[in-house]
Amino acid sequence: MAKHSHWDNIKHKKAANDKKKAAVIAKMGKLITVAVQLGGPHLNENPRLRLAVDKARSAKMNMDAIERAIKKAAGEGNNGKQMVEISYEGYGPGGVAIVLDILTDNRNRTAPEIKKLFEYAGCAIGAPGCVAWQFKPKSLFLVEAPGEDQVLEALLTGNADAQDVTVGEPGQVEIVAEVNQFDLVQKALQAAKIPVLNATLTKLPDNRVEVTDPTVTKALEELIESLDDHDDVQEVFHNAI
Repeated sequence: MAKHSHWDNIKHKKAANDKKKAAVIAKMGKLITVAVQLGGPHLNENPRLRLAVDKARSAKMNMDAIERAIKKAAGEGNNGKQMVEISYEGYGPGGVAIVLDILTDNRNRTAPEIKKLFEYAGCAIGAPGCVAWQFKPKSLFLVEAPGEDQVLEALLTGNADAQDVTVGEPGQVEIVAEVNQFDLVQKALQAAKIPVLNATLTKLPDNRVEVTDPTVTKALEELIESLDDHDDVQEVFHNAI
């Protein structure tokens, strides 16, 4: 697959047609709904909601729609239906570990649909915990900087703790930190006026599986794309390189 980067697991390649855009906006609405249900509708008091709004804006969801989603979640929620977070996991083509973050108001609908997508690829959903242990929740940032030194200085000045700071593409630096460091890292970068290209809470694998067979690569990419296109799937994490 593509050259390794932590951002390989972060999907930013949705097609630009209206159907795809509508699906992305619907997913952002669910993300906002759960953030409000768990932490309230006030941005300054709810870091998860701030992140959801940032993601929604990156997905071209306008502020009017975002504000409506927040108000709706704070009132009746998703038409009175409670959204729940669940995870599914399994092995894809080539033995690649896959973990899905799901937001749904009907797990009895979602489970068989996800199972069918795995089965169509000749794979299967695994028992809870079969691969999830390989993935750790992390804060992940991609910033615009000439090298590591400027970023490290900014983090040190802002009392932010990063686990890993590495140079990625030319002029870009990746930062990996614990989840509880997300706000501190973000504020430190803002204070140092370092442009943030992407920032998210994610799950990173402890080990990677190299996929070199073109047939396996194609099958894996098709499975990941079909999972990512499902309305209830918020994130698809895998350990392939």
